Parts: sequence; structure tokens; C-alpha cells
Amino acid sequence: MTDPSDEIIALSDEYVLGLLSGTEATLMEEVMARDAELSRRVGALRDHLLPLDQSATPQDLPDGFARDLRARLPAQDRPLVSGTAPPPPANLSSAPRKWGLGVVAASLVGLAVGFGGAGLRPLPQPTVVAVLLDDAGVPQAVIDDYGNDTATVRFVADIDVPADRTLQVWTLPSEQMGPTSLGTLDRIGAARLNFQDLPFPSAQQLYEVTLEPLGGSPTGRPTGPIIGKGFAAPQV
Repeated sequence: MTDPSDEIIALSDEYVLGLLSGTEATLMEEVMARDAELSRRVGALRDHLLPLDQSATPQDLPDGFARDLRARLPAQDRPLVSGTAPPPPANLSSAPRKWGLGVVAASLVGLAVGFGGAGLRPLPQPTVVAVLLDDAGVPQAVIDDYGNDTATVRFVADIDVPADRTLQVWTLPSEQMGPTSLGTLDRIGAARLNFQDLPFPSAQQLYEVTLEPLGGSPTGRPTGPIIGKGFAAPQV
């Protein structure tokens, strides 16, 4: 991506200012790691703001600041669902909160992706990429499928994996084949998956990660809760 979109530029500004959520910041770092131009822009903005940051004198908030601030905010028409962000102010001309995660995730999918996980050699451009979302639409993991019995997975959110459980990666090559395991993971982190005898991945092919009993699904099919799922976007 040599010409960042206006949305990505706005999000990079918010990244430098520390306004992104943890998940958004992680995805932005994924994009910057693969886009030298965007990374240089973020570095230049940090350098530009550094003198201002160093010139500011830390100040303690006055007593009752949070209470007074809440009193000045308009009342919500309805309670917020846990885990969701409040709607952006109507008078805000640019409201990235509406599209932050989607834009960064889409940019991540659209890049020509290499793989630089610890201890892993870089791989060529993947055939398809799938961003796996949870039920709330929050990105949890990114899968790169290279179409040669090899895929990679990296997680972009913290996932609590109990000691007696295993993460398992699946895909659905066809209705006839049904869900097929690409491998199990004993930890959260970048991993390479090796498998055999699967068709070449196609557009909109389903990928997902589930939480299974220790060692993997006992049935050869997904049995546990779905951590994230998404559909493949072709890259070649």
C-alpha cells in the first residue's frame, strides 16, 4: 500500500495520539509492519509531536473531575451493551470510531503479505487472506493461506485459553468435505500451519478458530465455541 487512504491516515494520527483501542492499535501495527510509507509517516508525526510532549508539565486532575465531567455529558438514550463503544458526537466532522476496525482490517487484507513470525522464514504472497471476527465484529486473528498446503495464523486480540483447552483452526473447502482442521495451537501467537490434501483456497471460503478440548476436537469437526470466523479475500 503505497498511497494510504484518508481513513488510514486519520487512524494513524489517532494511533500516534493514543486514541485507538487496543485491538485497533494492534491491527494498525500489523499494517505499518507491511507498509513502509505508512510506517515512515507515523514515525515523522511522532518526531513532530515529541517537543510538544516533552514541554508539557504533568498536572494532577482536580478532585471531583470525573464526577463533574459525567454531569456535563448528555444522557444516553439507552444503556450501552458491554464491549461496544458509544456513538460518536453528531457534530464531529470525522468520526473514525464508526469504521476504525473495519478500515484497518480491510487494509490488512489488501496488502501483499509476507510473514515474519518469530523463527519463521518469510513466505510468498498468500493466495487468500481471512480476517476472523468474533460475534461483536471485533477482529481476533488473521489467516494467510498460501494454496500449497501451508497457512499462517496470527492473533490480534488477547484470548483467554484455559489450561485444559486447545485452539484449533478450521476451514470449509466445500459443503461436501465439511469443516476441515488446519491444525491446533498450544499458545496464542504467530504460527505456521501445515496440512495435506485440501483444494486450492477460493474466494469467500470460510475460516474459523474454535476452542476445543486439550489436544484438539475429539470428533474431527468443530465442537467448541467459535473464537472468530471470516471469509477469504483473494490476493492473487
